[in-house]
Amino acid sequence: MKAAILRALNQELEIRDDVELADVGPGEVRVKVVSSGVCHSDVSAQNGTIPTGLPCVLGHEGAGVIEEVGPGVDEVAPGDPVIISFTPACRRCRACLRGQSYLCEMAMSMMTTPHFRLGGQPLPGFTGCGTFAEELIVPEAAVVKVDPDIPLNVVSLIGCGVTTGVGAAINTAGIRPGSSVAVFGCGGVGISAIQGARIAGAAEILAVDLLDSKLEMARRFGATHTCTPDALPQLSQEITGGEGFDYALECIGNPTTIRATYDAVRRGGTAVIVGVGRLDQKVEFSAFELFYADKTLRGSMYGSANVRTFMPQLLRLWKQGKLDLEGMVSRRIKLDEVNDAFRAMLEGEVIRSVIDFAA
Repeated sequence: MKAAILRALNQELEIRDDVELADVGPGEVRVKVVSSGVCHSDVSAQNGTIPTGLPCVLGHEGAGVIEEVGPGVDEVAPGDPVIISFTPACRRCRACLRGQSYLCEMAMSMMTTPHFRLGGQPLPGFTGCGTFAEELIVPEAAVVKVDPDIPLNVVSLIGCGVTTGVGAAINTAGIRPGSSVAVFGCGGVGISAIQGARIAGAAEILAVDLLDSKLEMARRFGATHTCTPDALPQLSQEITGGEGFDYALECIGNPTTIRATYDAVRRGGTAVIVGVGRLDQKVEFSAFELFYADKTLRGSMYGSANVRTFMPQLLRLWKQGKLDLEGMVSRRIKLDEVNDAFRAMLEGEVIRSVIDFAA
């Protein structure tokens, strides 16, 4: 089958047509991939921001149809449409039992078995998935069954970006109706965070980005105000009277914008860091300001979402016209065009490319 392989950092993906799969083992499922989002986290793996073993099949945001199930699988069957979740939940560890399945202690170990084969040698998938392939094998816990009437080329975006962004607004930040919100970065995750703030009932949503094209898109998805970073103080004064925002979400993963996100919220407000930064980058705060500002500063892993309940909730919102998924797809591509999609993303292309395996 065809798959896109990352062999070394900062290199283009190699498109192969001779990749194979291992046998389906106990508790595992084989999925025919129908659609895969091209997420910035894949670019982050390519440039080394997110550490990953190499070589590997990239892709972690996708949807498809169950082709085969292994012994012990009883929640899905061949023919079932599913979303791929790169963070499965064992539902038995301490994190899962306290309602934080997105921090499952067993997730990493469940996703480390390499299922692809190239030249007879094992080949892992990024985050244990590898959705830039026509088929893949993952644990049963890494798929979420969806209604068969929902088009999978829409569903695939929920596998990462939409769950992460909407979840960060609703679950992590806990945005309340009538509040003020600032979102830094208007890529796929940032746009999802804006939609989450809108769904949660925020009165004012300020989108901050360097690119006018992304700010224009942010207004389409619910931002009430937009600005470039240099105009932020003026807009903060206009919207909040200079007090600062109730909530701010950083969807980039850059120390400068992380610091700006913390500074943008009022005393007692909440700053949520959604973007993935590099391991060697640091953000500095004084001991006094952390005490005096009484702000909440927290990260957001996978939108703090229990995917088995939150993903179906997102699809219900989509069905009711409250969550726009179709508008987040800027173009549909074939697997052979994934490197072009990476370049477009780095050049600031608005929203997302989606690989359509049926094309």
